[in-house]
Amino acid sequence: MLDSAVETQRILVVDDNTFTLRIVQHALEQAGYLVTTAVSGVDALKLINRHGVPHLAIVDLHMPIMGGFEFCRTVREFTTMPIIMLTAVSTTDTVVTGIEEYAEDYMIKPFNPSELVVRVNRVLRRMGDYSYTLESSTRVDSRLMINFPNREAIVNGEPVPLTPTEAKLLYILVRNAGRTVTTDFLLNHIWPLQDAQEDRLHVHIHRLRRKIEERAEDPTYIVAERGTGYKFDLHDDTELSPSDSDQDQ
Repeated sequence: MLDSAVETQRILVVDDNTFTLRIVQHALEQAGYLVTTAVSGVDALKLINRHGVPHLAIVDLHMPIMGGFEFCRTVREFTTMPIIMLTAVSTTDTVVTGIEEYAEDYMIKPFNPSELVVRVNRVLRRMGDYSYTLESSTRVDSRLMINFPNREAIVNGEPVPLTPTEAKLLYILVRNAGRTVTTDFLLNHIWPLQDAQEDRLHVHIHRLRRKIEERAEDPTYIVAERGTGYKFDLHDDTELSPSDSDQDQ
């Protein structure tokens, strides 16, 4: 169940080299992290669908079926999960593309496990103090449930599709439930490569409210904090727990 208690931070490592997976997993577990591994982007997405979004992912570039950049593009459609690329590809264009478009950091193999741990620590500190991660399907209350990997809200039992921007916006707000998220933080994390203005954010907030609120003109989930930002409000019946289907797995 998701509550305000501090949990061990979860890291997903995606690499088709099992030796690399063992080294990275050992180093991170020694540092106190809970580590899950996958040998391809497809397997990593299955883990996210089943167990929810981790605090951070470490991703190789060249993998079978689904490569690192394709995996990053896919997860960026529903989350702002931080990513560190860990790969043998060192060409300048690839490194620049990785850092500018997909990842918070980029490490080249062969690598020092201790340095990787330091970089993981730094990225997680920079991304903010999140008290918990989100399950793949998160029940907010008796009326609203959200499936982030499927970019879908279930309102009164009816599925409501979310755009990638709406899913990422909702992900940030729900992950910080009960706390105000500043406008600058939202702009920087939803449109990191663009000079986005507040008006653009307001439009997406309005559209999201129309999809999940009982009355968009009188919102009870996404509440504006005047001059500061927005907060996903916690009600008396708010559960923020895995859906029944997740608990049965």
